[in-house]
Amino acid sequence: MFEFTEPQIRLGIFLGLFLILAVMEFLVPRRELQHVKAKRWLTNFLIVIIDSFVLRLIFTGAAAGVAVWAGANGYGLFNVIEVPPVVSIVVCFIALDFAIWFSHLASHKIPLLWSVHRMHHSDVDIDVSTAIRFHPIEIVLSMIWKMIIVVLLGAPTISVLIFEIVLNGAAMFNHSNLKLPLGLDRLLRLIIVTPDMHRVHHSIVHDETDSNYGFNLAIWDRIFGTYIDQPEAGHKDMKIGLGEWQDERPTGLFWSLKVPFLKQR
Repeated sequence: MFEFTEPQIRLGIFLGLFLILAVMEFLVPRRELQHVKAKRWLTNFLIVIIDSFVLRLIFTGAAAGVAVWAGANGYGLFNVIEVPPVVSIVVCFIALDFAIWFSHLASHKIPLLWSVHRMHHSDVDIDVSTAIRFHPIEIVLSMIWKMIIVVLLGAPTISVLIFEIVLNGAAMFNHSNLKLPLGLDRLLRLIIVTPDMHRVHHSIVHDETDSNYGFNLAIWDRIFGTYIDQPEAGHKDMKIGLGEWQDERPTGLFWSLKVPFLKQR
């Protein structure tokens, strides 16, 4: 009988969801893509491979490993107080989701962090592959932030695993070029971030980029006043990306990796 390790299970879920969403957005696209898809996808896939290599090189167990370590040493809130497991899992999931929302907001507000995060926003189209387009520096910083929150919470390992799997799936879903029925979109975005909701965040218009920071739960943007319902130009006519790079450069791997070191406007 085959036995699968945790990384293999997570990789299988990732590839399965990516394939499903890629097929769905091909069959029912929300908008017409403006640039050559093959080159963009190759670049974005090479970026995620580099990201994975860097994470494995620097962090042996990543966030889940830190949760095991914190539990063994009694560090963090839920390793000090006793609550039913379901309570700690739910609270940690919500707290981690807020932490990711907050770090995303910070990556737009702090110039040094924006210089790195803008590689993600430089993608000239938005589809499921955009969800894996994050600079290795940002991936490392994000992992350190998650590890700090996991230790402070004393998060159960299972809650960290659930959160990371759901977050990855949600990011692929809301970056996809999938056209949802408008009624379903309005219903879903009361709870989770939908493709139409997150697409606004990738608008070339600054006020729209400065909104809809959520990756998973949709409540944070409403609570903190950063929610915009629809793009001013409409989803089919809105421009995606950053104003200074509305050309083919962001579809190249080496150019994309240089983005943090390019001069900012």
